[in-house]
Amino acid sequence: MNRRQTLRAGASLLGLLAASRLTAVMAAPASGAGFEVQKSEAEWRAILSPAAYTVLREHGTERAYTSPLNGEKRPGRFSCAGCDLPLFSSKTKFDSGTGWPSFFEPLPDAVGTQVDTAYGMRRTEVHCRRCGGHLGHVFDDGPKPTGLRYCMNGVSLRFEPAAGPA
Repeated sequence: MNRRQTLRAGASLLGLLAASRLTAVMAAPASGAGFEVQKSEAEWRAILSPAAYTVLREHGTERAYTSPLNGEKRPGRFSCAGCDLPLFSSKTKFDSGTGWPSFFEPLPDAVGTQVDTAYGMRRTEVHCRRCGGHLGHVFDDGPKPTGLRYCMNGVSLRFEPAAGPA
């Protein structure tokens, strides 16, 4: 194979990956179809920051180690930045060393999952059960008791500290 053929093959592969990503995004839960909370694109843009919109509605990913929530250690809960549904308790948060807020278990009836085959990988995407917003992915390399690592984009979450004594 000469250099030109190698470049063509690489460009074709990138095109296929981009097309598979587009298909995954178009069919993904963030479209809002069938979810309790549904908003138009303009409504989502009005209530979300540009970064949160990119992650929650377009399946983006924030850069590792950029979220202040990665270092959040106070008692409380983490809710969906799109619809305020409580998703994770601080009791299940742990430092995964990946650069994203990580949890070993969501709250009951808080998240949904689906297979994500974007970028030629097979992963399990995690989305908000109520609005369909993309939160991140779940992996099977977490701590006990579940062995799971819910690797979430901090920009898709809001932290609510637990109410303390006055």
